[in-house]
Amino acid sequence: MTDSDKLDAVFSALAHPARRAILAQLMEGKATVNTLAEPFDMSLPAVSRHIKVLEDAGLISRERDAQYRHCVLEPMPLKDVASWTDQYRHIWEARFDVMGALLQNMKGSDQ
Repeated sequence: MTDSDKLDAVFSALAHPARRAILAQLMEGKATVNTLAEPFDMSLPAVSRHIKVLEDAGLISRERDAQYRHCVLEPMPLKDVASWTDQYRHIWEARFDVMGALLQNMKGSDQ
């Protein structure tokens, strides 16, 4: 799988709000599938499918702890996303600066 394919898989995985919520839960530490499923109004198999997408994208891994299997956040793909977006930071910062100046001008003309 190329770097571009990996990035595509991560963005695809992050596109669903349930999967982002699962990642947010895992930021607190490892958790079982049942624990991750608790806040959702969906079946356990549906949550498991979301977890599989996250696992395929490399965003989580599973580890065995006695009779339990825990999901664990894998931060490296998120770092890759951050690196990719950073190359565009100068563009949006410049546009925000222009927008800020326009808003200041509009505010000044209202007075």
